[in-house]
Amino acid sequence: MSVEEVSRATRIPVPSIERIEADHFDDLPGEVFVRGFLRAYARAVYLPVEEVLARYTASRRVAVVTPMPIASPAGGSQGKRFGVAMAFVLLLILFTLALSIVMRPRGHDMPPELSHDGGRRDAPQTPLV
Repeated sequence: MSVEEVSRATRIPVPSIERIEADHFDDLPGEVFVRGFLRAYARAVYLPVEEVLARYTASRRVAVVTPMPIASPAGGSQGKRFGVAMAFVLLLILFTLALSIVMRPRGHDMPPELSHDGGRRDAPQTPLV
């Protein structure tokens, strides 16, 4: 099988296949890509995938490490909660202010000439509370 045929079968660029065959793994992209390239290459040329990866790992002396999730410090999440609580309180105050402006009764604070009854003296007067 030629390099071009392997490239077409695996969708690995020809220069990368040439680097794999020459054991120039440092010239390839990151470790994840190298392992993916090796899997695809091994399947294309009918080699056992696990054996190819095991040989690569042994030659590189790279330990397989499972990344652990990074725990955020307790102070960081507590500060974030405080910020969210402050934003909520501020929004609640603004909402209450807007609601009080919208729901305020109209006409009681206007001079009689401008009120809805036209300033008539015979209009029933409502007591101010």
